[in-house]
Amino acid sequence: MLELLSPEKLGQLEVISGDLKDSDAVRQETKNMDIIFHLGSLISIPYSYQHPRETISTNIMGTLNVLTAARENSVEKLVHTSTSEVYGTAQYVPIDEEHPLQGQSPYSASKIGADKIVESYHLTFDVPVATVRPFNTYGPRQSLRAVIPTIISQALTRERIFLGSLHPTRDYTYVKDLVDAYVKTATSNKTIGEVINIGSNFEISISQLVEKILSLIEKEVTIEQDPSRVRPQDSEVERLWCDNTKARKMLKWSPQTSFDEGLKETINWIVENPHLHKAELYNR
Repeated sequence: MLELLSPEKLGQLEVISGDLKDSDAVRQETKNMDIIFHLGSLISIPYSYQHPRETISTNIMGTLNVLTAARENSVEKLVHTSTSEVYGTAQYVPIDEEHPLQGQSPYSASKIGADKIVESYHLTFDVPVATVRPFNTYGPRQSLRAVIPTIISQALTRERIFLGSLHPTRDYTYVKDLVDAYVKTATSNKTIGEVINIGSNFEISISQLVEKILSLIEKEVTIEQDPSRVRPQDSEVERLWCDNTKARKMLKWSPQTSFDEGLKETINWIVENPHLHKAELYNR
């Protein structure tokens, strides 16, 4: 399994500022590239409620620009990032790649549109694309936009935890395992034109997640529901549970990090970097 980059290797990375909606910039910066990992997106669901036009423009037109650049620059492979949110509330579980797509938020609708444009560029222009569809990812360095660092940072510093709905279930994958899936997808000849779910094949409710984290931290706190964190009723995705059979067979991939182990590493990171996780903030 891949390890986090060392300081020496981090120094070899080149960071370029730009906008996915700027087609000229995307085209220029993808010249002479063998592989593109397309993870650029506005990913916050609450943000998409307030800024649907920006979310749709960035996620759909941004993806179109990446596809056009990959085609014009003859990139060997484009690995496109989808999301389990495109499935909406599970109609059956576990969710495989044939599950219907449901746009239950402007964000999920924008990602469905992006996924379909990726599909069209492969079928129409033979662009060598593969779509990775991660379920919920977690681990060190994740922002407070996500529920796991939100729970941990609040539990470490407060006597009360403020959350949205507690009953929905999610399927969590540790970040190192997800990176491993990306590399396997990029280096496999079998993945061109395919959509592949990446998840751990288990579900846990938010309330159960809180209990597990509190047991690892060894602390008792009060849990309160914050109305501002609750999604509109018909927009809430009630249940996500990944069927990762295709990834296991096609990529020879499976998650290597147990949920408890991944949570412990995440807790340790937040403990060691408290300045990066301000519990009083709600990042939409």
